[in-house]
Amino acid sequence: MDHLLWGLIISAMVALSLGSAGHALLMKRDPRSALGWIVISITMPVAGPLLYWSMGVNRIRRKAMEWRQSGRRLGIGNFKAKRVAESAAILPEEADHLQELRAIADRVVVAPLVSGNAVTPLVNGEGAYPAMLEAIAAARQSIHLSTYIFDADTTGLRFIEALKEAAEKGVEVRVIIDGLGEKYSLPRARSLFKGSRVKVGRFLPLRQGFYLNLRNHRKLLVVDGRIGFTGGMNIGDRHLVATSTRRGPVRDMHFRVDGPVVGELQRVFLEDWFFVAGELLDDRRFFPAIPPAGQALSRGIADGPDKVVTKQHWIVMGALSAARKRVWIMTPYFIPDRAMISALATTAMRGVAVTLILPARNNLPYVHWATRAYLWELLQHGIRIVYQPPPFVHSKLMLVDDAWSLIGSSNLDPRSLRLNFEFNLEVYDAALNSRLSEYCDAAIRDGREVTLAEVDARSLPEKLRDGAAKLFSPYL
Repeated sequence: MDHLLWGLIISAMVALSLGSAGHALLMKRDPRSALGWIVISITMPVAGPLLYWSMGVNRIRRKAMEWRQSGRRLGIGNFKAKRVAESAAILPEEADHLQELRAIADRVVVAPLVSGNAVTPLVNGEGAYPAMLEAIAAARQSIHLSTYIFDADTTGLRFIEALKEAAEKGVEVRVIIDGLGEKYSLPRARSLFKGSRVKVGRFLPLRQGFYLNLRNHRKLLVVDGRIGFTGGMNIGDRHLVATSTRRGPVRDMHFRVDGPVVGELQRVFLEDWFFVAGELLDDRRFFPAIPPAGQALSRGIADGPDKVVTKQHWIVMGALSAARKRVWIMTPYFIPDRAMISALATTAMRGVAVTLILPARNNLPYVHWATRAYLWELLQHGIRIVYQPPPFVHSKLMLVDDAWSLIGSSNLDPRSLRLNFEFNLEVYDAALNSRLSEYCDAAIRDGREVTLAEVDARSLPEKLRDGAAKLFSPYL
């Protein structure tokens, strides 16, 4: 009997190992990843297959695609009332060499590139919050706010009171707070809206499943369907760099958006609202005709794990291949995949000046360690890397030549590019590019350039720590 029992146990272990190895062989696109999981599954009975099924299988994307297929997540075709602006036919002269980049975006993004927009940078909470609160106070019909973190501190309370007052005046106010992001603060901002006319929805509350991914990382404010705000800034005192009494203030950049592209901010918010509240708001009043407000060509890029392609990744890769003079990237979290490393290196070897602007001290140390493990290879290919001194810089910018800018909520890491819901704007506008270039120039002047000698001089324990963090970079 004992022999029979042990035979069944061993057979089950062999079947589990072989089944896991076979699944990795069929499903993994990267042969190195497939080989690694096959070896782990076969050489580590029980533990190897358990590791594979817990960490090696992308359930995140599968779950998000199930939402899309079931109708729980909407798309642009579900909003019949949305005024679809005509695609801008001609790029400005300074961006004519970026036609191939535009072609890529036309293929992977449903939303068109539209003309007649104005995008205004707002630096830190001191620049962004007064403008946002002023727009909220002037609202007449609707206010739609989506944020990852909504702190219940002094700044958060100002927004809560402003939104309540607007609702009391008869303005339709809807707020989406991420179910994980709301945990950053006590009391929960959501609880402070109780008893008011403000409608609040949580994006994927943790009671629906403990998802560390599938988070709504978008930052959107749309007032009356005509004025928009987006960027990388959450709501809280942490972004008041000059006046905050909080420990560890965070520098960041937000943007006011005027013009027809605001309709895309509105559509993305209402798509998320349907997901959290089950309410489809397909009314013409939410999509008014918006007259031209400037000269910028712009396109809204809503990305997430429920999309067929990783839009942001493709557009960044396209921008690198189209650049002729310079590429500047400012991001708080930089964990590139092999394709992006190759694209960055190839761009630099073509003679394009590539500069990465990163925080010298990260609020997530393990991300900083993983990033350091990639710097040697990038520096070897002539890519310039600059560390910004504290306080921590949360800005996300990509500038190509003098004509194109990418702004929004996405970082250059696996979480933003594959696992979370993000929103960005691509903008063809020399004036905006110039203003953002000044911002990056100032960061470079105040920063410290990282050298190959410095990276080589890391102690052995540091190299081992950074290398170990790099191993887990797909999950950071």
